[in-house]
Amino acid sequence: MSPSIYQFEVKNIQGETVPLETYQGKVLLIVNTASKCGFTPQYDGLEKIYKEYQAQGLEILGFPCNQFGAQEPGSEAEIASFCQLNYGVSFPMFAKIDVNGSHSHPLYDYLKTQAPGLLGSKDVKWNFTKFLVDANGKVIKRYAPQDSPESIGRELKKYLPK
Repeated sequence: MSPSIYQFEVKNIQGETVPLETYQGKVLLIVNTASKCGFTPQYDGLEKIYKEYQAQGLEILGFPCNQFGAQEPGSEAEIASFCQLNYGVSFPMFAKIDVNGSHSHPLYDYLKTQAPGLLGSKDVKWNFTKFLVDANGKVIKRYAPQDSPESIGRELKKYLPK
């Protein structure tokens, strides 16, 4: 069997192990997040498309990351509280990870290989880079931090299970 998104396990923001195969049959938008970033207000847009499309099979998976300008310095508990209080985030949030470098999470190594960035670069360039994964676990596309959740929402509709 060829590698797929479902081979990975991640820790949720409460520290529990979550196999990604839990999300089989769902369209995933995987995002590296930060609480003190110029793009942080995208939590609003992400929550909006989550509420709009969750019943149709969308899951948004948020992965806090402190690798870009140290813009996610808090603990998991602080991050969870911030997301809930400031943006009403109800989509799943996960433990803080690295998305680049020698300590990069294997999930992100896989995502970057399947959907390279501009000019074939592998590294994630900044917070709120987004990866779209179809309901069969195939990585479809990488979106830049400046791509708004609302514009992605219009595009991801075509991948939702009918």
